[in-house]
Amino acid sequence: MMATKNSEERIMLRFARRSEARCRALTGIAAGLLSAAFGVSPLPAAAQSADSFPTRPIKILVPYAPGGATDIIARIVAAKLTESLGQSVLVENRPGASGNLALEAVAKAPADGYTLFVGNVSTNTINENTFAHQLQIKPSRDLVGIAKLVEIPHIIATTAGFPANSLADLIALAKKDPGKINYASAGLGSYPHLDMEKLMKAAGIQMTHIPYKGGAGQMIPAIIAGEAPVAFLNLSSALPHVRSGRMKAIATTAPGRLAELPNVPTMAEQGFPGIGTNAWQGMFAPAATPKPIVDKIYQSVAAVLSNSQMKEQLSKQMLDVTLSSSPAQFQQLVERETHAWGDFLREAKIKIE
Repeated sequence: MMATKNSEERIMLRFARRSEARCRALTGIAAGLLSAAFGVSPLPAAAQSADSFPTRPIKILVPYAPGGATDIIARIVAAKLTESLGQSVLVENRPGASGNLALEAVAKAPADGYTLFVGNVSTNTINENTFAHQLQIKPSRDLVGIAKLVEIPHIIATTAGFPANSLADLIALAKKDPGKINYASAGLGSYPHLDMEKLMKAAGIQMTHIPYKGGAGQMIPAIIAGEAPVAFLNLSSALPHVRSGRMKAIATTAPGRLAELPNVPTMAEQGFPGIGTNAWQGMFAPAATPKPIVDKIYQSVAAVLSNSQMKEQLSKQMLDVTLSSSPAQFQQLVERETHAWGDFLREAKIKIE
């Protein structure tokens, strides 16, 4: 009886092994057929696509009209990436809704590395808080940071004929006629808007907000024409007009006086320390973009921004290269600042209707 039982067990074991081998063979045949039919490689898809990426043009969406700092840095970097990646990197301006139109378009684009976004503090940290009920996405969740690119000093700019030449003058004028002075911003909830809200709260004044959906590219003509004669404006966009005499600067948000405008005092010197955003520009992709592709884009951007000639070119545009050490570090910065702006808006009881 024992011999019969052992024989049966040996037969069953051989049968199981043959079945397992047959299953492995069939699995291999199926994989081969899929590979032949659809060009599927046994390598992981992300690894394979990163090796060959890019195989067609890349599009960078900019959430503002041409001419502003975000547009400038996007175009400079795109031109160099075209050379290094061997494919055209095109910039598409899509202004509107305080940058939210472009934000949502990128968040909903295929996560393959071919649709990117160059945004800033406003679009990628503030908007999530100010437009929580209007946005169909969450930028900190639905986009992934690739690289922090540059930081830009800001000034309070006015039209050339504006009677104020200092913050004290501006405050006196605003107190004399509450709400009469218009100020420009890059849109509802943008940092030029919120920085002016901070200043008005600290100074006890009231001015009227005029938002421009196209960012600095649309703010500048309004400031020069006197339509909205005051604004927080990035130095890159403002300096040519200050030097030409069409605008003037009455304060800078930088910690010290700017070499380009040595006679313009800081906000702190004029009694308002801590008011003014440390404004950065950064590159993003849809959140589900494979990490190998994100890393490859980061490495290409890092090579571009590490070039001494590129740094010099950007410096002439008043753009200070502040490259993040990795995509992960930049993403952490975005998440921290998103929370910080949310805290500020709640404490200040500022609502964007």
